[in-house]
Formats: sequence, C-alpha cells, structure tokens
Amino acid sequence: MIQPLKQHQGFWKTVSTKVRRTTKIWLPATLIAGCVIGLRSTGLLQPWELGTLDSFFRMRPAESVDDRIIIVGIREDELQRYGWPFSDRTLARLLQKIHSAKPRAIGLDVYRDVPVSQGHGELVQAFRTMPNLIGIQQMPDPDGEGVAAPPELERLGQVGFNNVVYDSDRKIRRALLYWFDGTRQKHRSFSMELALLYLKEKGIQEEGAKHDRRQLQLGNAVFRRFESNDGVYVNADAGGYQIVSNFRGGSGKFETVTMQDVMDGKVPASKLRDRIVLIGSLAPSLKDYSATPFTGSINHAPEHVAGVEIQANFISEILSAALNDRTQIKSWDESIELLWILAWALIGTGVSWKLRLPQRNLVVVFVLGGGLFGVCYLLFLAGWIIPLIPAGIALFASSTVVIAAIAHSEEELKRSKEFLYRVINSIPDPVFVKDKQHRWVVLNEAYSKLVGKPIEEIIEKSDHEVFPEHEADIFRQQDDLVFKYESELEHEEEFTDANGTTYKIATKRSLHKDAAGNLFLVGVIRDITQRKTIEEKLRQTAEELSQSNAELRLSQDRLNYIANHDALTGLPNRILLYERISESISTAKANGQVLALMFLDLDGFKQINDTLGHAIGDLLLQAVAKRLTGCLRTSDTVARLGGDEFVVLLPTIPDTSNVTQVARKILSTLSQAFAISGETLSVTTSIGIALFPEHGDQLESLMERADEAMYHAKKTGKNRFAFADRIPVENLD
Repeated sequence: MIQPLKQHQGFWKTVSTKVRRTTKIWLPATLIAGCVIGLRSTGLLQPWELGTLDSFFRMRPAESVDDRIIIVGIREDELQRYGWPFSDRTLARLLQKIHSAKPRAIGLDVYRDVPVSQGHGELVQAFRTMPNLIGIQQMPDPDGEGVAAPPELERLGQVGFNNVVYDSDRKIRRALLYWFDGTRQKHRSFSMELALLYLKEKGIQEEGAKHDRRQLQLGNAVFRRFESNDGVYVNADAGGYQIVSNFRGGSGKFETVTMQDVMDGKVPASKLRDRIVLIGSLAPSLKDYSATPFTGSINHAPEHVAGVEIQANFISEILSAALNDRTQIKSWDESIELLWILAWALIGTGVSWKLRLPQRNLVVVFVLGGGLFGVCYLLFLAGWIIPLIPAGIALFASSTVVIAAIAHSEEELKRSKEFLYRVINSIPDPVFVKDKQHRWVVLNEAYSKLVGKPIEEIIEKSDHEVFPEHEADIFRQQDDLVFKYESELEHEEEFTDANGTTYKIATKRSLHKDAAGNLFLVGVIRDITQRKTIEEKLRQTAEELSQSNAELRLSQDRLNYIANHDALTGLPNRILLYERISESISTAKANGQVLALMFLDLDGFKQINDTLGHAIGDLLLQAVAKRLTGCLRTSDTVARLGGDEFVVLLPTIPDTSNVTQVARKILSTLSQAFAISGETLSVTTSIGIALFPEHGDQLESLMERADEAMYHAKKTGKNRFAFADRIPVENLD
C-alpha cells in the first residue's frame, strides 16, 4: 500500500510542477503581449513600424527598370524657354510629336483646366485625335477644391484623378486606384486609366476577384483593398479603393527624356513606340515632389520623388502584378498578428527562464532579435508586412522582465540566506532553513552538532540523504503540511544523529517569504521546556523580516514615481498624462462637463539647443516647465511629452473664454526673456487646443486634434494659439 501511495503522490507532484512552470512562462508572456498589443492599438508604435517598412524598401535589392514606361520630363530650362504654364500651342505640338511615335498610351501629368495663351483650337483638335491620351484632374478633398480636367478630355472620358494619400509623416506609401464621390460614382485614378489602356491590348480588363467580387482583379493579380488597420497601420484613412504600394524605387528609377529633345526630334520614335509615355514636371521650382518609402536614410540626404515618377511607380506596380506576377504588399489577418506578438513574448520568457544568466540571456535575446529582423525582412521580400516592432518589444520586454525577476529573486535569496544565517547563528538551539525542494540552504552550528556532521557535508542535501528513511518520511510529511497550508506547525519527533543516538525533539516549522517571493521553511529544534524562549526569538526574527520588506516597499514607491515623471523637468510624463486625461474624460462624461487639452511646441528652441548646447537647452526646458506650472491651477496638469513638446490639461472649464485666457497667459508668460547661465534667451510657443466633447470624446482623438491645431498655429505665424475647429479636418471616409 505504501509504494502505490508514493507513486500517486509523485504523479500529482509532477503535474503540479509542470503547471507551475507553464504558468511561469505563459502568464508574464500573455500580460506583456497584451500590453504591447494595447500600446500598438493606440498608434504610438506606428511611426516606428512605418520607419521599419521604409528601411526594408531601401534595403531591398534594386529592381530592373520597367521599360514599358518612359517619362518626358519638364525641367527648369524648358520652363525658362517656353514660360509656365506652356501655351496651348506648345502643348499641342509636344503631344503631336509624341503621338506620331505611336506610343501605347500618353499620360499628361499637367493640369490644363483653362485655355492658356494661343493655340487653344490646336490643342482641342489634338485631344480629339488621340484616343490613347489620358488627362489629369485633382478631385475636391479636405485639402482643397481640386483642379478640373481639360474640358475636351473630360467630355471624351479620357481623364484620371491625381489625388494621393499621405501618411501621418507626409509620406506616400499607398496608391489610390478609385475614388467614390458623394453620389457613389466611381472615378479611376490617373495611373489606373493608363494601366488599363496598356492592359487592354493584352485582353485584360477590370473584374471582381473570384473569391470576393469586391476586390479588384486584373489578369491573375488580385489587388487586395486596404483596410484601416492593415499591416503597420492603426485607424488609417481607408477611403476610396487603396492598396499599399510596392514601390519599384525612388527618384530616377525610370527612363527619362527631356521635353526639349522631343520637341527638337532628337528622341527616336522607337524609344516611344508601344510604351506608356508620361509627361510631367521634374523642375524643383514647381514643387511637385513628395516623400516615399525611399525618402530618408541615415547615410544619405532625404530624396523626394517627383509626382510624375510616383505615377510611374503606381503604373508599373499595376502592370507588373497583372502581367509578370510581381509581388504585391499584403498583411496578415489581425488575429494572426496578435498570435505572432504573443509567440515572441513566449520565446522571450521561455528562453530567459531556461538560461537564467543575464549575460548569456542578453546575447541570446539579441541573436533572437536579429533572427526576428531577418524573418520579417525575408517575409517582406515575399510581399508580407509583418509586425517587427511590436514583436521585438514583446521579445525584449518579456526577457527583461523575466531576467529582472530572476536577478531580483536571486539577490533576495542571497540576502535572505545571509540574513537568516546571521539570525539563526545567534540562536543556541539547532535551526535549519529549507527551500521548496526540501533541501537545507542555511544551517547553524548547533544543528551541525546535533546531527553530528559538519555543515559543509549536509548543506544542499535533503532529509532522506542523511536520516533513516522512516524519520525522513516524517520530516517530509511535516514540511509538506507547512508548505501546503502556509502556517506554523509544531511537532514531536524522533531524531537519530550520526552516532546512532536517538533524541525526542520538538520541531517548530514556519515559512518565510522574502521580497522576491522566495519561500523558505524555517525549523527550530528544541527541548520542550525551552519552547517559550525559542518562540520569542522567532517573533523577533519575523519583525526584522517585516522591516526589511517595508524598506523594499519604500524603494518600490520611489521607482513608481520615476516611471511616471519626466526625469529632466519633474513634470508628469506621457504615461501619467494619459491616465489623468482618461480620468478627466470619465469625470466630464459623468457630470456633463467640458475639459480642454492644450498641445504646446516651443518656437526657436531647436536653434538655441543647436547653438548654445544641450545643457543650456535642458536648463531652458526646466525654466519653461516652472513657468507653465505657475500659470495654472493646482487641479490642472502640465506634462512633458519629450523634446520641446508640452501638454496642458484643464479638467473642468466653464466655457471657451477661460481657455482663451489661459492660452494668452501662457503666451505672455513664455514670451518673457529667460536668464540662463549668463545668457538671455527668448522663445515663444505655438498652442493647439482641443475641447471635450466638442472636438473629440476619446483620448486619442483629442491629442490628435490638439496636435493638428498646434501645427496650424505654428504655420500661421507662431507665438499664437489655435482651436481644433479653426483648421481643415481630414476626410476619414
């Protein structure tokens, strides 16, 4: 009966151990992954993810030139020679020269909504004789009223729109293929019109995908419609029919000839025949340049791309996908992305618990991080945008948390052993300390004498390795009861030393847990008559342990303060600011109140920082923080987001006039000169103001509207403030 009982107990002990190990890995990994996913959902990681995507584009091997497209570039010398805008006669001559070479399609990336100078009849006649010519128009959008198409081309239905979609950093990463106006009428983009003209000769036309008729299919290529949370995007504008563009390259990646060479007949007809010819500006003075994923590199100056080259990229992407099966940019379903982030959090926790050593773990985690980067890059080459930044944060955060927990646990274990050794060595009675594996970790000399063996011989061993089996079984049973019920237990036992002498002893067992959660069983062996004395000494030990824990809690409070405040100014940081904004919004909703959020950016701070140095800049930021705090009520919040950006939260305001008064007071206060280290410094500030609930009822929308208003104030003259409802609002349809 005894043997089956032991086997049964061993089975459940093994199961319990596996459950604890699984919990130890899954619980922190799940919590960290949840935090990372929550952080990602706010959009705070989107700039990093977009930057990583751009890096992948720039790292990718250069692609071959698409010889189906040629650009007739209008450069600065043509502008000086012919004037701008060109006369209708000049434009008609240029079109006729190109048309005579029999290109497959001609794209006129030049606005011509009204007649210009002489030759309008010649231009209209040219339009009528060129069925493969596509003109361009700008559809009305929140940024402007648009530019109409050439009337004759619009009548002929040979027009495409030129609207593009900008990301928050003013880069173009998406192509807009269709636009739906207020009547739900579908308009094709300039690039789509030209691509369809080319594909028509191949027998390819627009159709709905077989698996989903709402998706565009050209040939065998399905152009998956962009959704607002696809890939690295969070709540992006998904209006119209967009795709994430797989740019072929940056500036200068398409064959180009000059307008003057075409006019002078220096371009052979064979160079234009059966190709798509794009006519557009390459003159910097016309400012038709935009940033793309190939813009911005650590080793090179920012490289903006001409609008006509961006259109060439869009056309090339459509043609290459439909005719050459070129990879398109796509992303995983959101559920798979969440599992991906969780997987890397599990890898971080699992590896860290396995290795335990911080130095070795650091090397392995960096190797894993490199592997993560490599996997994401290889998947990008295959056309997939995979969450690198969130997965990397999950990996490093989970590893850091586990290693910190291990280091803290081991340090506390060491301190606890040293502390317990000092305590029990002062006790004349035999005392032992065991860990949860029932091994002795601390012993005093009295215990060594009682057993009859030196401490070095029995430390880190268990009862079954030293005592007779029947005695060791009893000791283990009593230890298990203490660990199970986590309560003190006193028990009379038989004890046989190394010389074979048996004693009747009373052992009092209790548990001790240090600040890291390490659990110890402390046992005191004594004569029954000495019970009261020994209990008093144990109470003193408990008080000392409690004092040690209290000191650790004070340290934790200090760490919490550091985590929620800006190290330079002492102001609340982003974390604490978001907590207070969320609390204020909840209060305002419940009580029908109004609150204001003010986004401040210092004017001229960068020049001071660059000329006088970061030390002076830091002192100036501290002085600004002090003045801002002095301008406001104690119930208001001033926070620093980083750099020279500050946010002011006014939790309850009677009306907007009070906000205006506060804004004027801040402008007046900060415009006064600062005396910093013998220097007299002057800065001003631009303020953007968003009101709850007028301008938004969520934290993210209020921050975004206030930030937009601040940029509007800065662009319109600086040292002023602007409300969110005084600036254009982007159409999110």
